[in-house]
Amino acid sequence: MANTEASLKEATTSIDGSIGAALVDYTSGMALGTIGGGKDFDLTVAAAGNTDVVRAKVRTMELLGLKDEIEDILITLGSQYHLIRLLKGRGKNGLFLYLALDKSRANLAMARHQLNRIENDLEV
Repeated sequence: MANTEASLKEATTSIDGSIGAALVDYTSGMALGTIGGGKDFDLTVAAAGNTDVVRAKVRTMELLGLKDEIEDILITLGSQYHLIRLLKGRGKNGLFLYLALDKSRANLAMARHQLNRIENDLEV
């Protein structure tokens, strides 16, 4: 089992094209941990903004009566992928992993696979 810091570090070092990662509480919009990013990419702002995305999707599923779970949400930009993975399991409800990737260097399928593995090892 890995803690937040170790999990985020693994995400940015083991996933090709990683720009930054965050563990986010979508009930409050607060980033519980961040790694990467930079002066042109503020992960705390991204965490708060993506909280709205998650809340909107959860609300839409409720309105539609969908009895399913969100695995992940993908936002594709011109030069980046933004991957939001909702966490499941004891103590993980209301949390998501956020990963920003450089589209030219990332393998999206591998990133999703590795993020799933990191989620399984994460202890909150």
